[in-house]
Amino acid sequence: MSEHDFEPIRGLPGRLPQGEVILWQGEPKWTLLAAQAFHVRAVAAYFGLMLAWRAMAAIHGGTPPLEALRTVLTVAPIALAAIGLLALLAWLNARTTVYTLTNRRIVMRFGVAFPKAYNLPLGLIDSAAVKAQGPSAGDLSLSLRPPNKIAFLQLWPHARPWRLATPQPTLRALADVQAAAALLVSAMTAQAPIESTPQAPASRRTPELTRRPEATAA
Repeated sequence: MSEHDFEPIRGLPGRLPQGEVILWQGEPKWTLLAAQAFHVRAVAAYFGLMLAWRAMAAIHGGTPPLEALRTVLTVAPIALAAIGLLALLAWLNARTTVYTLTNRRIVMRFGVAFPKAYNLPLGLIDSAAVKAQGPSAGDLSLSLRPPNKIAFLQLWPHARPWRLATPQPTLRALADVQAAAALLVSAMTAQAPIESTPQAPASRRTPELTRRPEATAA
């Protein structure tokens, strides 16, 4: 039994009001979250280079190759422990996270030690940006209308990397980010205010969806 067993609906802090329906639910893919948010691959590469340099330095200093290898292997458990800890944190974060899109809002429920849930009404979302991380996986970042703002540290790792001044809540490491983005745009379009000008008939404002080219991760 966990604290989430008491949710009336998985991923939601309460029952949905009349007229509100769930359009989509998803969660991070933990292996992708480990690589992108917890930098497991970068840490593994760092330790690999460090151990290789240590072995080469020992051999260059006159240590027999087998003795140098034995010295390196005594340090290897530290590297494995660090990588394992980061992978465990990524798995726990993915396991305790649920993203929910309804016809009125996005709910981000996450937190390992201190679970929390953020309600983002669709009317507060100014635009969305997709960052592909493979054929179908990726992140979906949300830009909030000013002055609405959630602190970066309150969102991490569910925040767009390096956007500290203007944090963007992000649905991270989704297995099918394009499907989630399409449903979000459709829901936002339905919620968008109707605009009209003397030269043009009334129409709904089309929400902006962009694709992020940068490969920075945090």
